[in-house]
Amino acid sequence: MLAGRRVVLGVTGGVAAYKAAYLARRLIERGAVVRTVMTESAAQFIGPPTLAAITGERPVVDLFDAEDVSPHTTFGRWADAVVVAPATAATLARIATGLSDDAVSATVLATSAPVVIAPAMHTEMWEHPATVANVDRLESFGYHIVGPQSGHLAGGDVGVGRLADPERIADAVAGVLPGGPLTGVHVVVTAGGTREPIDTVRYLGNRSSGKMGNAIAAAAARRGATVTLVTAGTGVEHPRVMIVPVETASEMAEATWAAAAEADIAVMAAAVADFRPVFPLDGKLRRSEGPPVIDLEPTTDVLGGIAAMVDRPFLVGFAAEVGGLDEAVAKARRKGVDLLVANDVTAPGSGFGTETNQVTIVLPDGATEPWSLMSKSEVSERLWDRIAELRKREGPAT
Repeated sequence: MLAGRRVVLGVTGGVAAYKAAYLARRLIERGAVVRTVMTESAAQFIGPPTLAAITGERPVVDLFDAEDVSPHTTFGRWADAVVVAPATAATLARIATGLSDDAVSATVLATSAPVVIAPAMHTEMWEHPATVANVDRLESFGYHIVGPQSGHLAGGDVGVGRLADPERIADAVAGVLPGGPLTGVHVVVTAGGTREPIDTVRYLGNRSSGKMGNAIAAAAARRGATVTLVTAGTGVEHPRVMIVPVETASEMAEATWAAAAEADIAVMAAAVADFRPVFPLDGKLRRSEGPPVIDLEPTTDVLGGIAAMVDRPFLVGFAAEVGGLDEAVAKARRKGVDLLVANDVTAPGSGFGTETNQVTIVLPDGATEPWSLMSKSEVSERLWDRIAELRKREGPAT
């Protein structure tokens, strides 16, 4: 969480400098107090008045023209976190080698606060051995590197080097800061749809994208939790999220149960296949051989395994339904969860692959709380608020 946190945003001279305005706004919307420093070349891409209007304070561009006689040390001491976005190849080199000949590099060298660096440059520059070595050195300092990502670059090029999205950078800043309501809490989240092999190239699966589970994991990390994300999807990048990739239900069960044994909260958002082929073929089924007969058997019950633990974590289940909540209410009672999140995947804007979700909270006694359609990020934040309320009623966390 960034409420009340002091963040120094360093902006350097690349085309992506205009995105610093969006990042500053995102940080402020999350409650941070933001001050900015810029290199002189950055001012060629984005005017200091723009950042001044957003943050309420003039950026420091020239160390010698600032009102403060030593702005870099003042900002370095003031900051709870420093983020450099975008960071050019030249800036990476300066910081990695201890040079401090501009306002940004001087501020980074003058702080003991956590540092987040978001590089942006052309692919060739990013892949140059000097840049690779500088990034390795910065990571050895304990700095957190975000991106870059692939996409369109200046001059019409496409490749790795694009500045990470401002939301992702803001998440990283929140992630390196101590504190938050879930600090000291270990959370396990499952995400994505499992794949049960039919043969070497085919599988039984479902349409789950993993977006809901990723949003839940990211929200927990923003609140200070240490998160183990067991996923059959792509996962989410965050300094407090450890990703455990899996494919099948049995792999998910093994990884989830191991993590849950040491966890305080488990949120089972994955869409786990209910059945799997008994005898998957080591090879490829051929059309010429005619339609196969595939015998199925039940998969491992990941949720049920956690519910059966003697000293289990606070348990949240998910139920993807098709019309009506009767089965979800029955599942909540049958599985013995502390909370169940049900959603009708056929409802407009809800379900697999969408950016939004409309869910109903089901409590162990069968009571239901329908929520309105909202983004999956908003669902996640509200879900963690609800979990906090229920855990508080149960007494202090162990």
